[in-house]
Amino acid sequence: MRVCFRLVSALVTPTLPAAVIGALFAAPFVYLVIRNVQAVDTFAATWATGRTLEPLARTLALGVAVSGAAATLGTGAAWLATRTDTPWRRVWLIVLPLPLVIPSFIGAFALLAAFAPGGLAARALDPLGIAPPPVQGFAAAFTVLTLLTYPLVFLPVAARISHLPASLEESARLLGHGPLRSFFSVVMPQAAGAVLAGSLLVFLYTISDFGAVQLLRFDALTRSIFSSRLLNPELALALSLQLGIVALAIVIAERALTRSQRRIDVRREIRALQVPLRRWRLPATVALGALVTAALLAPVGVLIYWAVRGLIRGSTRASALVTDVGSMAEPTLNTAAVSAVAGVAAVVVVLPVAYATVRGRRRAAEAAGALVTSGFALPGLVISLSLVFWALGAPGFIGVIYQTTPLLIIAYVLNFGALAMQPSQVAVAGTPRTLTDVARTLGLGRVRRFLRVELPLMLPGLLAAAGLVLLSTMKELPATLLLAPPGFQTLATKVWNATEDAFLADASLASLVLVAVSAVLTYVLILRRATAIR
Repeated sequence: MRVCFRLVSALVTPTLPAAVIGALFAAPFVYLVIRNVQAVDTFAATWATGRTLEPLARTLALGVAVSGAAATLGTGAAWLATRTDTPWRRVWLIVLPLPLVIPSFIGAFALLAAFAPGGLAARALDPLGIAPPPVQGFAAAFTVLTLLTYPLVFLPVAARISHLPASLEESARLLGHGPLRSFFSVVMPQAAGAVLAGSLLVFLYTISDFGAVQLLRFDALTRSIFSSRLLNPELALALSLQLGIVALAIVIAERALTRSQRRIDVRREIRALQVPLRRWRLPATVALGALVTAALLAPVGVLIYWAVRGLIRGSTRASALVTDVGSMAEPTLNTAAVSAVAGVAAVVVVLPVAYATVRGRRRAAEAAGALVTSGFALPGLVISLSLVFWALGAPGFIGVIYQTTPLLIIAYVLNFGALAMQPSQVAVAGTPRTLTDVARTLGLGRVRRFLRVELPLMLPGLLAAAGLVLLSTMKELPATLLLAPPGFQTLATKVWNATEDAFLADASLASLVLVAVSAVLTYVLILRRATAIR
């Protein structure tokens, strides 16, 4: 009992624990640096030879193309849904962000399944005598990643421009500017920071993606890292550090650029501006419908088609077209269990840092908070590979945790702990200090004040933080592939393995379960607040 009280006491006096936790989040990158210093020739070669620079060049090209296209789609859709007289504006605000619920590897699988023999696209092309095109390479990866990531631009831009005063654009109209010119001269300068932030987030997502580029056979940097991890570990570590340096450089540049963005102070008006589209009203509505169809309805439709086709054919694994509903139970339970544990663990880990940054405001706490947040910039594959090589090279009593559930949870927390930081900070900041002071005057010790006064008030915010981590963990793939115990299968790895085995019905059913649960959590945690935008 005394040990428990000491642990809780450390939690509520978190300056030192915050520094330790910050160091833990920095550990994967530090480990990569140390290992590459030990093999500096290999690391130097990755920057000097064309064979190893080509994957980096392809990755950067894909990132630039996807972020540019997502910025265009997301910004245009946000403007149409919030500032024009397009029909069904509230419906668009709900459905346009929904592609967020589809992981990239499921989007890639849906594209492959659509053009597979017997797929919807293949069957539509057969009567025309057209052979299905090869679904692989840059074009396929660009298409999938653009359609699934534009909401990362749409959400911040919609939130920003929906709060712009109508008087700004009305003044431009009085000066003779048309709707298009007013958009570029008034709206875009004010939304530039949101567009930039969303675009860089898309860029980071793209360069760190593994599932889509692997399934679509695009030789990006993550695919090279994964394929070389066994035959050439030194090269895998060097490429991992290469990718980590690029990702951290993008984050640093994003922070510098967003700080330099100058925006006027605006307040939300009761009167919302509606730009009349007139003859462009129907084309704009069709364009939004086409975007939702391509990014959401078509992938889900393909998954439903293959899942229903497999269910109709029976429940015995006689062919790739048959699925077994019972086989979904274990992956679903495993996904729910590890995701819930990861969510709770992430909140417990980052809470001392959040508490120290809000209440303590010391340099050590601020540095720890920065380390936790910047850890999200490291691709999940890089973090997971660092843990793999660390566990394999550690002494026997530590190395036994390789491919165990605790190490898998650690990978999830290091990967997604940053998602819990801001909600935890908001929860801590929302607890009035006066209540803590009153409890202190009534004789409650530090531990009791935290458990009986502060924790109940923080709980809703902490549950939201855990939910965000849970949502991301459910869709995580690289860490689960590399660190999960033998025979342990989640819905993500179920989809992955079934896709590699060409069991399209099994993969579709598992994808539908994962997408459905993700959709509910995404609406509850993210989109419910976004629908307040008008």
